[in-house]
Amino acid sequence: MFVTPTLSISCITCVQQGEEGGNNKGHESPGKIRLDGFVPGKPYGGTGGGPWDDGMYHGVREITVASDLCIESICVAYDKDGELVNGDKHGGDTSSVNPLVSFNKITLEYPDEFLVSVSGNYFEAPWIVCNGCNPVVIRSLKFESNRRTFGPFGIEVGTPFSFTVEDGGQIVGMKGRSGWYLDAIGFHIAHAPKRKLFRRVKESLKQLWPSKAYDFLIKITKPLSIVQCTGISM
Repeated sequence: MFVTPTLSISCITCVQQGEEGGNNKGHESPGKIRLDGFVPGKPYGGTGGGPWDDGMYHGVREITVASDLCIESICVAYDKDGELVNGDKHGGDTSSVNPLVSFNKITLEYPDEFLVSVSGNYFEAPWIVCNGCNPVVIRSLKFESNRRTFGPFGIEVGTPFSFTVEDGGQIVGMKGRSGWYLDAIGFHIAHAPKRKLFRRVKESLKQLWPSKAYDFLIKITKPLSIVQCTGISM
């Protein structure tokens, strides 16, 4: 039976760092996402490690999770203007000394399939000792798209959490904290515009504009009927 080794690490992984001190890539929000009503939120989990933020994209296309007794790391690939953008890996890697670490890759059928919910648990990691304390890390994660459910990965123990996007929205970015493991996780979301309102505007323009001018307007504004227009961070 394999026993996960106890790690004695410097207290920097157990003390909350300032937001400016982490691996924040600082991506600009894509042009198709408007930041009206942008609301900052606190990630779920512990305060160890350093902060990271993948930024906001048009959607999530792939998620790779490494887990055993907790979530060791997460790496997300996003969509930006139809192109695959690979995010950084957040967390550590003990697979060289722990053969029980498993790697799971989720591939969404984007854009028809998109991420709408993430849930899991966070709890102390008793095999990590830092100044006499056991830091809180993400112990399990489960992902849900508008079509399927993936997981849970890790061990479902500790405080449960659940984050779900409603009203046609989706998760378009992730953020959190990490060090040896994934300490905390949070999300950026976006909502699609109301299609009924868009149709009413088109019908009104059709009555007011000459046919050729109307056809040209619809051609250049058609993408607006499918893109996200509101960004929120949780």
